[in-house]
Amino acid sequence: MADDFEGIVDLIAGTEDIKSVLDGLTGFAAASMTSTTGVPIECAVTLHRRKRTATIGGSSGRAAVLDRIEQTLGDGPCVEALESGVPVLLGDVSSDLRWPEYRSALSAAGVASALGIPMKMNDDAGAVLDFFAPSTGCFTEQAVSDGLRFAEMAGKALRLAVRIVAAEQRAEHLKSAMDTRTAIDLACGIIMAQNNCSRDAAFGLLSNASSTRNQKLNELAETLVDRFSGPGTAEAHFDD
Repeated sequence: MADDFEGIVDLIAGTEDIKSVLDGLTGFAAASMTSTTGVPIECAVTLHRRKRTATIGGSSGRAAVLDRIEQTLGDGPCVEALESGVPVLLGDVSSDLRWPEYRSALSAAGVASALGIPMKMNDDAGAVLDFFAPSTGCFTEQAVSDGLRFAEMAGKALRLAVRIVAAEQRAEHLKSAMDTRTAIDLACGIIMAQNNCSRDAAFGLLSNASSTRNQKLNELAETLVDRFSGPGTAEAHFDD
């Protein structure tokens, strides 16, 4: 577990996007559960965030596909674990009567049992680890207990990763907005110099040209600035 923690810390430190984090977490989760059960375990995770499509990561392509099938069906141990907030076990795909469509997909993929373990997230998000085993009897009480401990640790890491990525996206959006404002201001300055007019009048001329050409205002401004000053001039600069 200590090795898992160190690996997860390194994963978060190198965060590039949420999908990469999810893929990395499921790799650690699968390895941890494989060590506990003694059989090769695959893992997938689905992250639900408000006003966003679900993001799925997996320790293998098959795990990710099976998780996506479950999300599409809206029925299965992972879905139930997310709704209930407690682990949900599908102990035997061949004999359990729940989730018949999803059991058919699992059986076709050679999966004999599955386990869904929820991760604690913020109020506007939810995530579940979905474990897949090639045989029955793997997910013992000890395995579920170990899975819960891993999910608690991974949930903290995922919450941090979501906040990091959200902060980076806000910074990117702010820079984009500042770049747009900079280009418009520079374009207005050029028009003012050429026409000996006020800033309001220059902005009116730019807006009218944007409407006439059916071109976005910021794109037209950037074109005008590039024509007079060279490409890349209309950018706001921030110290990293």
